[in-house]
Amino acid sequence: MTARDFFYRSSGSLRAPWQWIGFLLIAASVSLLTAALAGPYALRVLSDAALSFWSLLAGLLVAHVTMVRFVDRGGWAAIGLAPRQASPGRLAVGLAAGSLGILVPSGVLLAAHGLQSEPAAAPYSWIHYAASLAAFFLPQSLAEEMLSRGYLFARTRDAIGWKGSLAITSVGFGLLHMANPGATPQSIAIVILAGGFLGGILLLTDSLYAAWMAHFAWNWSMAAVLHATVSGLPAHPPDYRVVDHGPTWLTGGVWGPEGGAAAALGMGLCIVALVAWRRRSPPAAPLLLSGHD
Repeated sequence: MTARDFFYRSSGSLRAPWQWIGFLLIAASVSLLTAALAGPYALRVLSDAALSFWSLLAGLLVAHVTMVRFVDRGGWAAIGLAPRQASPGRLAVGLAAGSLGILVPSGVLLAAHGLQSEPAAAPYSWIHYAASLAAFFLPQSLAEEMLSRGYLFARTRDAIGWKGSLAITSVGFGLLHMANPGATPQSIAIVILAGGFLGGILLLTDSLYAAWMAHFAWNWSMAAVLHATVSGLPAHPPDYRVVDHGPTWLTGGVWGPEGGAAAALGMGLCIVALVAWRRRSPPAAPLLLSGHD
């Protein structure tokens, strides 16, 4: 093996490990630079968490453009980010899957008294609360999707197939949440399942935009509709909040409804429905399911 063969395939493209390293180095460098330069000004209007996600998103955008357009010299379709992949139908599928996947099982738990509503008295309106959550969760969910199911997902899929890529990125997605308040082995296991759920939406819709909308709708529905804890992070809603009132394994406990078996069942049923929808939808298999397997 020559030195060139160590870095490049016979096709002339970088081998997967160097693609991953280059992508992560660019993303991390630009994210840190953005936070350092914009932080003193952005913190006047943004929380620390919001600044972190905006900085991460800036780094990921630069890394995607650099690697896709200038290093790989490829197109956006294989990443799920071509303009056609942001069609209204795909976005609607993502929004429906994300919202119904958590609201339906949570509604069942409320009816069965596994979750219960209690008064809350934050000094602002629901509209203000819901809008502020949308402003936070839109960049937050896009950053997490571009990190977990964007370039790295696509290049891992090229190297070992979509099943291996789905497994690796889902585990990574779960591990990213280990530092959240109230994290437990069960909650992290459910987040790993959520990574598979979002990856399944990406593959079945051929669109990272759809996975982004599903991720956003999931988080926003829990926070703005249920007024529940999201991934263990505390919330301060107006009017009411939904809290755990049943067995933690089922309802999620302090992690929120997404940390229980009911949410896992909701995700599973959504994927079954999406597979059935895809089989009835022309044309044949999505592009993102093609390639090495």
